[in-house]
Amino acid sequence: MLRHSALLLLAALVASCGGGTDDGLVRVAHMGDAASLYATGPELSSGAQLLHAAQQQGLVRFNEAGEIVPGLAERWIVTDDGRSYIFRITEFDLPDGTRLTARAVAEGLEKSIDRVKGTSLALDLAKISEVRVMTGRVIEIRLRSPMPGFLHLIAQPELGVALAEGNAGPMLAEREGDATILAPIPPELRGQPQRSDWLELVDRVQLAPYGPRDAAQAFEKGQVDLLLGGHLESLPLAITGALSRGTVRLDSAIGLFGLDVLRPEGFLASPANREALALAIDRPTLVEQFNLSGWTGSNRIVGAAMPGDDGSVGERWTGLSLDQRRAEAASRVRQWQAESGSAPTVSVYLPEGPGSDYLFAALAEDLSSVGVALLRAADRDLADLALRDSVARYAGARWFLNQFNCAFAAPVCSADADYLVELSLDAADAAEEASYLAEAEQTLTATNLYIPLGTPIRWSQARAGVEGFSENGWAVHPLFPLSKAPI
Repeated sequence: MLRHSALLLLAALVASCGGGTDDGLVRVAHMGDAASLYATGPELSSGAQLLHAAQQQGLVRFNEAGEIVPGLAERWIVTDDGRSYIFRITEFDLPDGTRLTARAVAEGLEKSIDRVKGTSLALDLAKISEVRVMTGRVIEIRLRSPMPGFLHLIAQPELGVALAEGNAGPMLAEREGDATILAPIPPELRGQPQRSDWLELVDRVQLAPYGPRDAAQAFEKGQVDLLLGGHLESLPLAITGALSRGTVRLDSAIGLFGLDVLRPEGFLASPANREALALAIDRPTLVEQFNLSGWTGSNRIVGAAMPGDDGSVGERWTGLSLDQRRAEAASRVRQWQAESGSAPTVSVYLPEGPGSDYLFAALAEDLSSVGVALLRAADRDLADLALRDSVARYAGARWFLNQFNCAFAAPVCSADADYLVELSLDAADAAEEASYLAEAEQTLTATNLYIPLGTPIRWSQARAGVEGFSENGWAVHPLFPLSKAPI
C-alpha cells in the first residue's frame, strides 16, 4: 500500500513540473552523456553517483558542504581505540510498509561491499574486518586498525544500501527521457507524522546530461539553475562576464592530477628519462591562463598533510631551481639522443576540450625546453602518456596509493609498493602504518610511472538564489539538499 502511495505521490510531483523558473523545480545540468549518467557498475561516474546517492543512501551521507550527516543511521559512536564504529539505525518505514532493521541494513551493506570487489574502492574497504548486527537497530563495523577517514569512505554512493523492500531514499525518482525528476520522500512515507505543507516547503530537482558546450549555453540562457561536473578541460566554457547569470564555483579538491606513463618504452623505458619529463614541467605556470587562485601544483603522489603521512616524504627537488632541473633533464635527453640517433618524441592523451588545449600547449612548451617533442594523441590506447584526474574519496595516504595498485592500474604501478600498502593494514600502531605507507610512496615515486602535476580542478556554476549547494574539498554536490527538505 505504501509503495503504491509513493508512486502516486511521485507521479503527482512530476506532473506538476511546469516550464517557468519559479515552479518549485531546480534544474541541474551535469556535464556528460546519458550513458555515463545512468551507468551502473562497481565504480560509478560522478553523474551516476549523484543519482545513486539520492535514491539509495548508506549509513551516512554527505551534505552540501561535504560534511558527514546521518543517513540510515541516526547516530553513531567510535570506540576509544578507533577500531569499532557503532551505528544506531533510524526508525524508518520502507516502501512495502515494513520497518527498517539493522539486519536488513547490514546485509545490504555487505552486498554493496561485495559488488565493488576488484576496484580501488575495495582496497580502501580492506580495513573492514566485520559487519555485525548487535541488536534490532544497532550495527557494529569493526576495523583491522584505526582509519581516520572511515566515515567519508562509507558515505560513498557506491556503498548505498540496497534493500529488498525498496530504495530508502532520501529521494524518489522518475526518469523522463534523458532527464530524471527527483523529489524528497515525504515524512508519512518514512514512518513519521504527515506534514500538510510538505509540497509548499520542498522543491523538486531535475537532473539532465548535457555536453559541456550545451551546458554552458543552457546556463547562459537561464534554462538551468545549476551546472555540475566541470573539469579543467571545460573550464574555459564557463560564462564569467558581467552579464553572467551566476558565478563559477571552484572546489579546492584533493586528489590526483598528473600524467600516467602508459607505454614505458623507447625514451620512456628508463625511470631516469621518465623523471626528465617531471623535472622539466613548470607546475606553477601550468594553469596560469585560467586565473585559478589557490590551485596547488605538486610533484608528490600523496597530497600534503594527509592522515597516514608521517612527513618523511616531501616535495621533490626542493634544492634545485627550475633552470637547474631543466639543465639536468636536457642532459639526459642529449645522452639518449646520442645513443639512439634521434630526438625523443612523446605523445599524450588529454580529454577533449579547450582547457585541455591550453594544458597541452603549456606541457609542450615545457618539454620542448629540454629537447622533447610532445604530440597530442587522439586515442588513449595509442598514447605514451595520459591524464589522470580524480578526486579523493577520503583524506588519507592510503587512498592515493591504492589508485596505483597493479590489480587494475598496470603498468602504472609497483608490486613492491602494493606489498607495503598491504602490510600497513595490520600495522601495530599509527606510526608503523605511516612508515609503511611512506615507504610505499617512495617506492612508487622511484618508478616515475606517474608524473604528478597538482590537485584536480572541479568547477560548477550556480545561479543566484540556488540553495543547498556549496563548494567543498570533496567536490561532492548531492541533489537532496537542493530540495530544501526540512529533515
